Amino acid sequence: MSENKLASSAFDAGEIVFDEHYVDSGTDGIKLYLRNKRRRDHKAFLAEKTIVMVHGATFSSGSLYDVPFNGISFIDFLAYQGFDVFAVDVRGYGKSTRPPEMQAEPDLNPPLVATDTGVADFATAVDFVLRLRGLNAVNVFAMSWGGTVAGAYAARNGDKVVKLALLAPQWLSDIPIPIDQGGPLGSYRLVPVHAALARWLSTAPEYARERLVPEGWFDLWAKFTLSEETSEADREQGKLRATNGPIQDIRTYWKAGNPYYQPSEICAPVLLLHGEWDIDVPLDLARTYFEQLTGASYRRWVEIGEATHLALMETNRMQAYSEVARFFDESFQPE
Repeated sequence: MSENKLASSAFDAGEIVFDEHYVDSGTDGIKLYLRNKRRRDHKAFLAEKTIVMVHGATFSSGSLYDVPFNGISFIDFLAYQGFDVFAVDVRGYGKSTRPPEMQAEPDLNPPLVATDTGVADFATAVDFVLRLRGLNAVNVFAMSWGGTVAGAYAARNGDKVVKLALLAPQWLSDIPIPIDQGGPLGSYRLVPVHAALARWLSTAPEYARERLVPEGWFDLWAKFTLSEETSEADREQGKLRATNGPIQDIRTYWKAGNPYYQPSEICAPVLLLHGEWDIDVPLDLARTYFEQLTGASYRRWVEIGEATHLALMETNRMQAYSEVARFFDESFQPE
């Protein structure tokens, strides 16, 4: 079925329930935002049909997973497939509370929201979902820095993870990592949202750039992304505040040959997704990560052709959507 047909006929946005939750983080004054979507006829809440997501180092879960390109977002797709989907914003991102240091000039404080904080916030979100739905475990999806957050969580909380799906997770690198531009790091950085398109397209071969991001999609994404920026002045200038803790951790862990966690300690089944043209997590890096998953009950690699680090928002996104849904839905057990 073509994407146009899926969006216009098979998918009915009216069949999806959208709930929003603000959860105490354990830090005074900081609440975590969780968006939740499921089919209106979804009545049986089961661990294997529940997914909790977390985002990467720059953009929120809403920005990465819930922009309705061609009428349907990644979260919409999974909800329509019968999953109860939750996506959390770590503090400082999206609709979660900004730490007070983010209201000051960035050079007045050290990098904010390190990976330790991301893992703690994700654990809080998972525990909330477990209580809300009366479950013992959930499926987990994440990408990029979120892959570190989710991977570390899965390694340390194997009893709470049914399956783990990761798109381009971080791993050790002896080459420059594009998101780290070098120099001193303040508490946060200002990201010029509209400038992201040129960088995004530049990671694909020149012959494919025109078709990588369909017409209108980037503008829709930029509008959605900037709508979550709490600084009116930055929003009007097309800028987003993103915390620098994840960038500091690139230097502390991934560039220093010092893994933040051991993928071999993940025992759940793992799906690794990778885009052919991903320069943020190159093929060799992803392969090395995959080889570390020796404790997984089974593991699977899916390479998405003609896709970059932002595969979920590109022309070939339905390949990734479908692979994630199939992986979480299957009842396969290794012999």
